[in-house]
Amino acid sequence: MPQAGTGACRPAQAEVFRERLNSGAARLGTGRLLLLDDQRFVVYDSSAGDAVGTQLVLSKSTRFPNVFESQTPLGDETYIAAAARLPGKRVDPLGAVYVAMAQPQWFVAASAAGELAKRLLEAGGAALVLAMLLILLVIRSVTRPLTQLGAAAEDIAAGNYGSRVSIAGQDELGMLGSAFNRMAEAVERARKAERDFLANVSHELKTPLTSLIGFSQALVDGSLRTEPERTHAATIVHEESERVLRMAQELLDLARVEAGSISIHIASVDLGAQLEQELEIVKPRAATRSLRLALDVPDDIPPVAADGERLHQVLGNLFDNAVKYAPDGSTVTVDVRLSGAAVETVICNPAGAHRPDPDRMFDRFYRGDPSRSAAAGGVGLGLAISRELAAAMKGRLWADFDPSGQLRVHLTLPAAREAGSRPAASAVETAAEPRPVTPAAAPAASQGFRSGA
Repeated sequence: MPQAGTGACRPAQAEVFRERLNSGAARLGTGRLLLLDDQRFVVYDSSAGDAVGTQLVLSKSTRFPNVFESQTPLGDETYIAAAARLPGKRVDPLGAVYVAMAQPQWFVAASAAGELAKRLLEAGGAALVLAMLLILLVIRSVTRPLTQLGAAAEDIAAGNYGSRVSIAGQDELGMLGSAFNRMAEAVERARKAERDFLANVSHELKTPLTSLIGFSQALVDGSLRTEPERTHAATIVHEESERVLRMAQELLDLARVEAGSISIHIASVDLGAQLEQELEIVKPRAATRSLRLALDVPDDIPPVAADGERLHQVLGNLFDNAVKYAPDGSTVTVDVRLSGAAVETVICNPAGAHRPDPDRMFDRFYRGDPSRSAAAGGVGLGLAISRELAAAMKGRLWADFDPSGQLRVHLTLPAAREAGSRPAASAVETAAEPRPVTPAAAPAASQGFRSGA
């Protein structure tokens, strides 16, 4: 009887158990509560019980410990279930071993999509705020240097040529800042050179104009009583007038050369004969100071491609400079040699007491010996003009010192295309048929150029 009574109670207990489970499962919505036996057959289904007797295939979850996962069709839909093993010691009229929660696959996908959309919106909002902050930083980092550049440009336009920007770096703005500072430095140097040029021109004109005004006034007012006095005054007026004229001509030549408007006619020129002729021109002045002139031109030196008249002007300036500033009794040497496809002429003489600056001696108005007057040393434009003329003839003019301390002036000119051996010419032959130079041309070509050697 006790056994029969116990067996009769189990169905009733199971029914009561199901009712309790159903009352709690009503709150699951689309979810289904499943109980499985030890063979993983469904012994309880909260949704009409149509899944009872269905066996689920459970696999251990890779994300959560002690949890099993399953994807199985229940009725007309596919469900995704998560199951856990129930504790072993309990009173269960259904004989359940596993409890599982199942949701339709579409619901899981929709929930995942909604969660993903939420996460995406949150991430997108954060990214938008971050992007706005970055944009503000980038705009500020760009506009601040540009504002600084604009202000510095306005300063330079207003005449403050010392204005610079403090923009550094390897990016485009840093390169722009460096380029702006280099441009500002170039503008400042050009402005300073312009001021120095005007000051030098004014200074060089002041002395001859003062002499012109003084002696001409003396001639006009009759204060010069004797004929020798009047002759002396007239001579000074004439010399100073020529000096002013030469300065004006040299300034005009320099402006034309720097502007590229000077006429250059390139032809094949016998450099050896030209050098011999130039030496003959300066030989009388060299003799007054006991200077020795030495020329070395190898026979295989080809003609050079140059403008004959301009080359005469350049060489005249260089020889006049060497003869004027070499110490008394010294030697001025002229050597010619091949330098690749060019012909190089090197004029070498002792530097004397006032060593010039080789990097500045071709600047306008440069004097190596500031104590020399303009009348004795010229105004300092000849070498500047010579350098520009050499460049216009596709050559180069520069200076340096040799190991013994002698000043060397280098002139390179391209060899003529019809390069051939230069016929040997003796100094006597060159002197016998000198190049025609008017008496006024020789002094004009050599006046006013100095290196300070």
